Amino acid sequence: MRKPQDESPAGEKEVRGEDGKAEAAAQSASQASAQGETRSGDSLPVRGGLLRSGLIVSVMTMLSRVLGLARDVTIASLLGAGSGADAFFVAFKIPNFMRRLFAEGAFNQAFIPVLSEYATRRTREEVRELLDAVSGSLGVILALITALAMLCTPWLVWVFAPGFGDDAGKLALTGDMLRLTFPYLLLISLTAFAGSVLNTWNRFAVPAITPVLLNLSLIGAALLLAPRFETPAMALAWGVLIAGGVQLLFQVPFLLRLGLMPKPWPNFAHEGVRRILRLMTPALFGVSVSQINLLLDTVLASFLVTGSVSWLYYSDRLVELPLGIIGIAIGTVILPALSKRHAEQSLEHFQKMLDWALRSVLLIGVPAALALGVLAEPLLITLFHYGAMTDNDVVMSAQSLRAYSFGLLAFMLIKVLAPGFYARQDTKTPVKIGIIAMVANMAFNLALIVPLAHAGLALATALSAFLNAGLLARGLYRDGVLRFQPGWGRYSLTLIGGCALMGGGLMWLSPDWTTWLGWGLWERCAMMGALVVGGVLAYAVWLGLCGVRPRHFRMQS
Repeated sequence: MRKPQDESPAGEKEVRGEDGKAEAAAQSASQASAQGETRSGDSLPVRGGLLRSGLIVSVMTMLSRVLGLARDVTIASLLGAGSGADAFFVAFKIPNFMRRLFAEGAFNQAFIPVLSEYATRRTREEVRELLDAVSGSLGVILALITALAMLCTPWLVWVFAPGFGDDAGKLALTGDMLRLTFPYLLLISLTAFAGSVLNTWNRFAVPAITPVLLNLSLIGAALLLAPRFETPAMALAWGVLIAGGVQLLFQVPFLLRLGLMPKPWPNFAHEGVRRILRLMTPALFGVSVSQINLLLDTVLASFLVTGSVSWLYYSDRLVELPLGIIGIAIGTVILPALSKRHAEQSLEHFQKMLDWALRSVLLIGVPAALALGVLAEPLLITLFHYGAMTDNDVVMSAQSLRAYSFGLLAFMLIKVLAPGFYARQDTKTPVKIGIIAMVANMAFNLALIVPLAHAGLALATALSAFLNAGLLARGLYRDGVLRFQPGWGRYSLTLIGGCALMGGGLMWLSPDWTTWLGWGLWERCAMMGALVVGGVLAYAVWLGLCGVRPRHFRMQS
């Protein structure tokens, strides 16, 4: 069993020698004994394996993403890629973008390291005080933002989809829906706060499965509410609002069970709140660059032909499936673990965790990106080619899907490399890298939008993501926290061989995509299921023959 690392004073950040660690540990123990306090770290669960935690999050996320695809199939059948669909996707994307920017982006990356430090080094009462102050302060900020946004919806639509100005009906419909969808930001951000607490206490399953409720709400709105509305898209806006409240209420019992249900009270003078706000400011750009780039795609796509916003949305949704199952899942479990290791000043284990995360991402990310590119049209036909979705919509969506799939690996790498900075409470470096990536994305957009239209926007996002991931990796290596462990050469060759086998098999076995258009639902599903199972088996068998085993991916948190 691994020997626990000794603690050092909360304000000390450099790696110390053995004598220094022993002295700090003795001093901390003496202080705790003298004050009669129990550290909140004692209430934390025993560390489990990152592989197990990652699998839990992956399974729950996969369930959510599968239901998300079912949701998008329902929306595609109801709205297709027309004006109503474009208006809803923009009205939903604005608060959803801000959710990822504030809640899952800046706030999450700033809050979890501070909370982990409190949980490791402070008393449980101090942890509760932090949760009360953060929840109250966050609630006030979000309430003000939400109220202001609801008053300024026409201007927000002009900012995020200026191309809609040529269509007064689409512009007005987007504004009406945005007034319903924007309060989702307040509700889902508080949900993300609760999820961050649960993740820090290794309760990963609950936050991971919570998005299922969003998908169920939208499916229910499309099937039950849409027939009652003159404009069916408005029913989906109500579904978003309902989903926000349901997701927040779902997490409350689990916080109560841990004894960590906060009593919100704004306190911007609290030391932890000030640190979180200080870390959040640069983090607004750092971890959410890919989301900003996707939003820029929407802005520029609003100037293109009707349907461009929807084509980008449908292709992005397919990329989100593997991104959530592996990239976001590993990023979710590794941030609290890295934060705890940094608090304990365990540099060697920190390095091994980052190396483990990179290997795990490549294991699934490379074949997933290849499969999306090879099966772009068949996947879109199987999932979306029903009701109002046309053959041309499939062709156009496939173009952007291949561009996004090219960048899938970079999107995943960003999710696991950025925590290497945020766990060490370094938010300035990622923001510098993020600004470089955003500027590059705009340059790529301007260069590619004319010859490739909406697909050029997707390709620009992919290229800027690779630049972002490369600069993050270089920064971590320069800081001495990213060190590649032995065996990378053989591992890389194994992955290349497995992907070549899988990709060749999929191209050989899959019929021409026009053949899929003539099939019914069950024929499409049967063939797609056979291709997916066959590709996974071929890849897995190759890995097994090359000696790759599950035990190679075990890592203690």
